[in-house]
Amino acid sequence: MADEGGPGKKKRVQSVLFMCNYNAVRSLAAEAIARHYFGKSTYVQSAGVRTGEPADPFMVAALDEIGIDASRHKPRTLEQLEEWEGLNFDLIITLAPEAHHAALELTRTNAVEVEYWPTPDPTILQEASRDQRLDAYRDVRDGLIYRIKTRLKP
Repeated sequence: MADEGGPGKKKRVQSVLFMCNYNAVRSLAAEAIARHYFGKSTYVQSAGVRTGEPADPFMVAALDEIGIDASRHKPRTLEQLEEWEGLNFDLIITLAPEAHHAALELTRTNAVEVEYWPTPDPTILQEASRDQRLDAYRDVRDGLIYRIKTRLKP
């Protein structure tokens, strides 16, 4: 059966899961951005491979600068998400190598498309100034906005 959009065109994504290591920085941002732009047409969730810290205040601040409120985000693991609602997604986008390996494991039992978007971890700049750190978070935010708008647009 031919793809709906013809050769080379991808079928519209109706549900997407963003995965990272802890669901506190990159996948949190991706979920918030995707919900902001596509939340009425696409079901969006995020999860981490491991249990981690609360939402990163630098990423919450970077998102707040562009009018996206992620301050109430509660990080969750892949296992928690699976227990609460199952893992029925059209697309899983992974943002870190560990998350990508975990997502590929899911393809053994679930028919789901997995994409890897290598995304820098801005938390590694612990010794940088506050402005330098915030700039790194903005770079991640802006890169995710571009990729999400490109990939999820109808």
